Amino acid sequence: MAAARRLQLCAVSPTGRHSASVIFLHGSGDTGQGLRAWVRDVLVPDLAFSHVRVIYPTAPVRPYTPMRGALSNVWFDRYKISRDSPEHLESVDAMCSSLGSIIEDEVKAGIPKHRIIIGGFSMGGAMALHLVCRHHPDVGGVFALSSFLNKDSAAFQDVEKRLKAGLSLPELFQCHGTSDELVLHQWGEDTSVLLRKFGMNTAFHSFPGLNHQLSQPEMELLRGWILSKLPATASFDSHNS
Repeated sequence: MAAARRLQLCAVSPTGRHSASVIFLHGSGDTGQGLRAWVRDVLVPDLAFSHVRVIYPTAPVRPYTPMRGALSNVWFDRYKISRDSPEHLESVDAMCSSLGSIIEDEVKAGIPKHRIIIGGFSMGGAMALHLVCRHHPDVGGVFALSSFLNKDSAAFQDVEKRLKAGLSLPELFQCHGTSDELVLHQWGEDTSVLLRKFGMNTAFHSFPGLNHQLSQPEMELLRGWILSKLPATASFDSHNS
């Protein structure tokens, strides 16, 4: 197997002792730096924490079929943007390997996997769901903003297998605007319903009038959820001092 590609990273360091990490994946055509700037513009006083490192990777440039093969920063290829389309699993799985290296680096730095949250916006949210549901179900949580999985996604199949085997999965936090015309609100909600059906604990939040974008109320809700999953704990600090 070819070595995983090392990805360019943009990171926001914690102001205090690093005891948890968030990996936040951008949407198609964006970069880690672009998403980081967007988050900073939308959320005051920023998605920053005293103990959590927030990592914004950049997807590699590849030909993207929905753009007629034009080059773009995308996590994986799609045959088309549709819930009914088959997934381009070869590109999805290759990127799971590359992103898995970031998780491994955080673990090597002393962060337990249950103290790592992975999520993303749009395509980044779908990528996060594949990464967590199929390869890293022992992380602390997963979030998906304005995202969806295809109707017959391999992620659904793996979640169902884990349920039947009596294995656990992390909680999913989802947000979606009701006016999103690129990734329909119904697609996002259907993803939540199916994952819940297969046994995953999911929370789906609708934002009336929000299009395919981030918003301050959404990001404030996300920040609170992250803190609920990754609290700053004195016991962790003393154990790792």
